[in-house]
Amino acid sequence: MGQTAGVSVIVWTAVASLAAWLWLLLCQGFFWRTDVRLPPAVEPAPDDWPTVCVVVPARDEAAVLGESLPSLLAQDYPGRAEVFLVDDGSSDGTGELARQLARRAGGLPLTVSSPGEPPAGWTGKLWAVRHGIGLARARGPEFLLLTDADIAHAPDSLRRLVAAARTGGFDAVSQMARLRVESLWERLVVPAFVYFFAQLYPFRRIGRRHGRTAAAAGGCVLLRAEAAERARIPDAIRHAVIDDVALARAVKGSGGHIWLGLADGVDSVRPYPRLHDLWRMVSRSAYAQLRHNPLLLLGTVAGLALVYLVPPVALVAGLAAGDAAAAGAGGAAWLVMTATYVPMLRYYRQPLWLAPLLPFTAFLYLLMTVDSAVQHYRGRGAAWKGRTYARPDAVPEEG
Repeated sequence: MGQTAGVSVIVWTAVASLAAWLWLLLCQGFFWRTDVRLPPAVEPAPDDWPTVCVVVPARDEAAVLGESLPSLLAQDYPGRAEVFLVDDGSSDGTGELARQLARRAGGLPLTVSSPGEPPAGWTGKLWAVRHGIGLARARGPEFLLLTDADIAHAPDSLRRLVAAARTGGFDAVSQMARLRVESLWERLVVPAFVYFFAQLYPFRRIGRRHGRTAAAAGGCVLLRAEAAERARIPDAIRHAVIDDVALARAVKGSGGHIWLGLADGVDSVRPYPRLHDLWRMVSRSAYAQLRHNPLLLLGTVAGLALVYLVPPVALVAGLAAGDAAAAGAGGAAWLVMTATYVPMLRYYRQPLWLAPLLPFTAFLYLLMTVDSAVQHYRGRGAAWKGRTYARPDAVPEEG
C-alpha cells in the first residue's frame, strides 16, 4: 500500500512537470526560439545619422580592455560618435591603459574620466554611468550607447543599432551579447544562463509596445537620450544591482518602446574558466532578482525542482519500479526540456549532447540561488569587485 502511494506521488509529480513543460513550450512567448535578432532596418541618409555618445563604465578591467575598447573606437559609423570611458576607482591602471589604446588605435574620440567613490544609495556602475551621461549631454546626442568594458563590437555594431532604433521607433534597443564558451564549465553553464533569462523574460513579449514584460542586457543598450531623461536614468534605478532589467522597466514604465534580442557581432570577452567564477557571476545577484524575499526563494527552489529535476528522477524511479506511467511522463517532460534547449546550444555552436544535461545545470543554478540568499543574510550579498550593496529597501531616498 505504501509503495503504491509512493509510486502514485511520483506519477502525479511527473505529470505536473510534463504539464509545466507543455505550457512553457507553447505559452511562454516561444522563449526557446533564438530567431529574435536585430530587426531589419533602413539606414538614414548619409547626412542624417544622429550623434551618439558611448558610455563605458569600467572598474579593474585592464585584463579585457585590450580586446574590447579598440572595437568601439573602430566603429564604422557615418555620423558623429564619441566614447566616454568612466574609470570607477580601478586599481589596475584601467584608465591609463584606455588612453594608451586610444593613442595607438585612433578612431573615435575617447574621453577618460573618473567620478570618485559612489555616494550612499548608488551602485558603482550606475554612479559611473551617471557621470558618463553627464559628460555626454554636453555633446547633445540623440542616442546613448551604454556598453560594458568587456564587450567587443563588430565594426558595424553601432550603425546597425541606430538604424534599427530609428526604423522601429524604439527608445531602447538592447542585444544580449554572446558570452564566451570555451572551458567545460562555460559550455555547461553559459548557454543555460541565457536560456533561463529568456524563459523569465521572453524576448518577443519585451518588444510589444503595450506589453508588461521588460528587460535589457546591460552589456549593450542603445538608449534614446530623451527617453533616458524622461525615465530619469540612471537616478531612478541608482541602487539596482540588476540594473539592466531595472533600466528597461523604467524606460517602458515611462511610455518608452523597447526591444531585446540575441546578438550577432556583440561578444563578451570576459573569461569564466572555472565553476567558481560562474558561481560568483550568478550568485551575486540571484537573490536580488527575487527581491530578497524568502517566500520567493522557496517558490523558486520548488519550481526549479519540479520543472528541471523531477523529469529525470521520475524516469529513473519509474523504470526501477516498473511504473510505465511515471517513466513515460518523466521521459516526455525531459524530452520537451531537451528539445527546447537545442536552439540555444546551436546559437552558441555547442554540441547537442549537452542538451540532456540541462537538469544537472539547473541543479547548479538552484544551489547558486540558495547560496546567494545565504551570502545575503551573512552580509556579503551582491558583492562585486570589492563592494557590497545594501538591499533596495535599505537605501536612503534622495532629498
